[in-house]
Formats: sequence, C-alpha cells, structure tokens
Amino acid sequence: MAPERDIEIELRLLIEAIYLKYDYDFRDYSGASLKRRVRHALVQFECQTVSALQERILHDPNAFMQLLQYLTIPVSEMFRDPGYFLALREQVVPLLRTYPSVKIWVAGCSTGEEVYSLAILLREEGLLERSIIYATDINPRSLEKAERGIYPLEAIQGFTNNYQKAGGRQALSDYYTAAYDGALFDKSLRAQVTFADHSLATDSVFSETQLVSCRNVLIYFNKTLQDRAFGLFHESLCHRGFLGLGSKESLDFSSFARAFEPVSKHERIFRKR
Repeated sequence: MAPERDIEIELRLLIEAIYLKYDYDFRDYSGASLKRRVRHALVQFECQTVSALQERILHDPNAFMQLLQYLTIPVSEMFRDPGYFLALREQVVPLLRTYPSVKIWVAGCSTGEEVYSLAILLREEGLLERSIIYATDINPRSLEKAERGIYPLEAIQGFTNNYQKAGGRQALSDYYTAAYDGALFDKSLRAQVTFADHSLATDSVFSETQLVSCRNVLIYFNKTLQDRAFGLFHESLCHRGFLGLGSKESLDFSSFARAFEPVSKHERIFRKR
C-alpha cells in the first residue's frame, strides 16, 4: 500500500488529467469522497496504484466512462425523502399555479427517479402540461437510463411506499407498465422533460426557472464548488423562486445564506428573497 501522502498526490494528478483530457472537473469535489470512490475503482479496475489507473483512462476513453460511474455515484429512488415532496405539494405547488407556465430545473438528476417523481406530482396537481422540466447531469449513461424510464421491479415497492407518504393521489402502478423484471414509466411523463448534459462545476445557467431541485449532490462538493452551485441556482431562479436541497445539505455558512429564506427548513425548501 502506497503512503497516504503519495495517494493524495496521485489523486490530484488523476483529477487534473481527467479535466485536461475529458473536460470533466472534479477538482473542487470533496477530497475524502473522491478518495473513497477512487479506491473502490482501483479494485474493480485491478490497478495497484492511482497512477496506473490514470495511465489507463488517459489512453482508453471507454475506461474513463467506466470510472465516471464510480465518480458520480448514480444512486437514487423515487420520492426519496417523502416529506420533501409532500412539502412541495402543499407549500410550493399553490404558488407555482400562479405562473402561466412553470420551468423546473432538476440539477444532478442521476438516473431520473426524482424527475419522474416531480412529473407525477405535477400531473396530479394539474401542472404538468404547462411545465418544462430541465433534467441535467454530468453522467451520459445516467441520462440515458433516465430517458428510458425503466426501473427494476424489486425497487417498486419502496417507490410505492415513498409515493404514498408523499401524498400520492392514485396508485403508483397507474404510471408504469410492468414487464419482465422492469417497470417502464409512462412516456407521457417525460413529454415535458428535456434531458441535458450540464456540469455545476464548469457550465453556466441556461434558463430562468421557478423551482430548482438539487438534492444529494452538494454533499460531494467542497465549499468553493457549493458556492458556485448556489450562485447558479440564484441566477436561474426568478424573483421569489424556490430551491430544494437534500436532507443533509444546507445554505448555512454559504455566501448565499441571506439570499434565501426558509419555506420548510426541515425539508430543505427555500425561497429566493
């Protein structure tokens, strides 16, 4: 096992190489989180050192795409943290109804579970047809899965429990067709969705929105990158627009702490001042 100091140097060189070669910027991601993920990748790639992994991904774009799956952790579930979606339904949707059209940005959408959750909620509240949902992520394979809208049947029971706790008004099974080992969600749910590649580390704002939902993404950023992301959200949101964060994420101690006020602090929903 290489000394810890050597691993940190090699890790920094790997992240810089990824940025220079592939334009993916992980330089301001949490160091501890990156180290943990890269160590896991070393086992899977059967590489003895981070330098060996670097050499491999620099000369093999397919290997880099494999590594990206470890670096971005595409893990999610529908109606995750049901209280968040219940608070959106009860406290945010009534105000979204006052707009002639609604634009929502799901930043870091992973494999799309939150996107379909929001689409279902908006449909039940009569808002989906006049909404546009921008679903963005840096992982193209995750975006492909999101567009397909197929999830393993073994996950559906958990999704259903979350949906019911989130104030669901029908049966979740009304929204998907089960076949083989998968559940295919109704394509009409993604008719209002635009899936796009977007990096919170390097890209800029692309549209004015009434709601930004970015959950369980910022916990992997350092403070500098968190502030950059908050700046993008603040710029994207219209006057008095809404921001939703993950259960372990906070605006406290950020440069934008005073730029938002809590709507539901417990569920991490805020409104632009």
